[in-house]
Amino acid sequence: MIKSLSVVLAILAGAAPALASDPFPTRPVRIVVNTAPGGSLDVVTRIVAQHMTEKLGQSVIVDNRAGADGLVGVRAVQGAKPDGYTILAASGTFVMQPMLKKDAGYEPLKDFKPVGLMGRAPFLLMVGSTEPDKSVTELVGRARANPGKLTYASAGLGTATHLPAALFAQQMGLQMQHIPYKGNGPAFADVAAGRVNVVFTAYSSAIPHLQSERLRPLAVSSTSRLPMLPQVPTMAEQGVTGYSFYVSYGLMAPAGTPNDVVQKLSEALRSALNSKELTDRFRSDGTEAAAMSPEEFTGYLRQEQSKLGKLVSDLGLAKD
Repeated sequence: MIKSLSVVLAILAGAAPALASDPFPTRPVRIVVNTAPGGSLDVVTRIVAQHMTEKLGQSVIVDNRAGADGLVGVRAVQGAKPDGYTILAASGTFVMQPMLKKDAGYEPLKDFKPVGLMGRAPFLLMVGSTEPDKSVTELVGRARANPGKLTYASAGLGTATHLPAALFAQQMGLQMQHIPYKGNGPAFADVAAGRVNVVFTAYSSAIPHLQSERLRPLAVSSTSRLPMLPQVPTMAEQGVTGYSFYVSYGLMAPAGTPNDVVQKLSEALRSALNSKELTDRFRSDGTEAAAMSPEEFTGYLRQEQSKLGKLVSDLGLAKD
């Protein structure tokens, strides 16, 4: 009898860890988006979340936490329990904030664990409909003939709409004034009104301005033309050799999240990106689906840090 009891206790003891550690996920997963609803990162994340739900068997909820140039959302996830139930949807500015802000308060690859890339989107170089330029060649010629007089708008210093324009001006040796705004809305309005000459923006943000014809696209910053705008040539096709620029959208988990949990999230993301419905929707918004393993995404982010760090240094952007 004592021997039988010992066997039962041994079996229960061996089963205890398995019972205590339920397989991930057993409840909804929350993706924090550090921008306001309706932006390109928010739209991409909501499409991905819908398809990740199917693979995980649990709801994937999008939670917008905008503010402080995205730092509110970043810090919310940074301080979350590292169990995979709270993760961050981040754009390319995620790796830039520590380069531009004295009080960013995080290191991208130290305080977070990469899950995977959702996709990337190129930019359109756009001018107001009343501007004389019909090509990048004409714009470059006018800028060189009028050094320091042409202007370009952005959503703010160091933002995703600032850097591609700054890189373009730097690469072509142009003296153009940067006019930073607080957001894309007022920047687009002033370019459309002719108060500023140029703006770079993602295709999804440009759609209403293309439809109204208040802004004219001169080029796309991708390595090939956009299927939705086949008539618009790339920057490289118009003499800006080797130029390409994308904004990327990825998922990050808090540091300390178990590798097996990160792997399950990554597999759910990859499954979502394999959906024809998703890729078709991405394509219509000017976004390329781009699946990467956590290891590949880590390498990608290191390359982005190096590339953008050099650009920030070359431009002499000081931390604020």
